[in-house]
Amino acid sequence: MNWLDKLERRIGRFAIKNLMTYIVGITGIVYALSYIDNSGFVIGKLMLIPELVLRGEVWRLVTYIFIPPSSSPMWILFVLYFYYMVGSALEHEWGSFRFNVFYLVGMIGTTIAVFITGYGATSLYLNLSLFLAFARIYPDYELLLFFVMPVKVKYLAMLDWAFILFTLLVGDMSTRFVTVVSIINYFLFFGRDILARTKSGRQVYDNRRRFRAELPRDFTIHKCTICGKTEKDDPNMDFRYCPECEGDYEYCMDHVRNHEHVKKS
Repeated sequence: MNWLDKLERRIGRFAIKNLMTYIVGITGIVYALSYIDNSGFVIGKLMLIPELVLRGEVWRLVTYIFIPPSSSPMWILFVLYFYYMVGSALEHEWGSFRFNVFYLVGMIGTTIAVFITGYGATSLYLNLSLFLAFARIYPDYELLLFFVMPVKVKYLAMLDWAFILFTLLVGDMSTRFVTVVSIINYFLFFGRDILARTKSGRQVYDNRRRFRAELPRDFTIHKCTICGKTEKDDPNMDFRYCPECEGDYEYCMDHVRNHEHVKKS
């Protein structure tokens, strides 16, 4: 990304290092306050609600990212640790500035979607985009599902993509718009790679199809030097090369031990 490289050289010094540490820490504090407050006042003051933002409650443009994704004390510990691990891994891979940009673009996308649709929002899809980015970079990383069963994150990412696809198919226009815009940061960072891989895969497929079309109809891989039998004559027949023959001479199992060895004169 040339534009991102140029941007980093100009303002990279302003990047917030260990961004996920601050987000997870503040989210933990918010959870503790909301756990004490059964009225929902704390969460209600943090949600991104367009109407209230326009009335002057501009802090909602940021505070919604600190809304806890769960109300269970045991589950919230796992979720916050997982978010910290994912965010720290991405920052380690990209650097602080690029990770900041990824998160900021996700926030901007969520904000745009909310103001257009008028729906309130939390950081659900923003956190989902973090996980999808993590799964793309570390597809074979294993998590203990239900703390017992190991599963690679690429398979969990497939479920998330299935959820997104399902939302796009059955959701109304507002829901579809929120879903797409909220993960636009993912496509901003990986879109070029996805297109390149798709193009490369298509080219490989075309090359294989062209190669198969150019093969003669009587083409065979194996052929016995003695009897001329091929795998087409007997699909269950095995063929071997004789180590004592000087040259590439292949024989069926009927003649691999029953032939006169070829020697160079």
